[in-house]
Amino acid sequence: MATDEQIKQKVTDEIFWDARIDDSKINIDVENGVVKLTGEVPTCSDLFNAEDDVWSIPEVSGVDNRLIVVLEETPIDTEILNNAESVLAWNPYIDGSKITVDVDGGLVTLTGSVDAYWKKIRAENLIFDLRGVTGVSNKLSVVPTRDFDDEQIANNIVSAIDRNVYVDAESVNVEVENGIVTLSGMVPTFAAYKAAYNAASYTLGVIDVIDNLTVGGT
Repeated sequence: MATDEQIKQKVTDEIFWDARIDDSKINIDVENGVVKLTGEVPTCSDLFNAEDDVWSIPEVSGVDNRLIVVLEETPIDTEILNNAESVLAWNPYIDGSKITVDVDGGLVTLTGSVDAYWKKIRAENLIFDLRGVTGVSNKLSVVPTRDFDDEQIANNIVSAIDRNVYVDAESVNVEVENGIVTLSGMVPTFAAYKAAYNAASYTLGVIDVIDNLTVGGT
């Protein structure tokens, strides 16, 4: 069992190593395996990349991410709006004509529809990578182009999990109702968690994912 101080050192080394992250104002504390991140980062990408790096340490049992985005130079909302509309229009997998973008003080709100759940997440991630964005309110609806049977959706998710080397399908419970997937159970690592979550997110017919998975144990 690693001590909190050993976990803190591993997390510090990981975040310092990651060239994507400006770690100059990030504070790290660990208590009973739970890592708390506080301080400031210049972009939303820094915030989420830092959390992913923490979860990559096997001994971590939880993450309390309290980082805030503080912009060194604040673009005007119209610039963010133009960049957001452009990045959605340029993406070959997303029909930007069905998405409306609003910006207020760097907070981007997405409304409209996509035809697959993973596209909803993809649109959000594209916006998070833009300079000046302080947050994303993702109100996109998922409207599949045809009807899907809940049982078939569940079977497809379980099969995808079962094929993945990182996660034991028996440790994940999958329930589907009207296209809404609920994942529950305990997985041993963040890699297993991501594998299970992605299996649900990338399955056709899924309109939303309720994530009740926990990371820890064996």
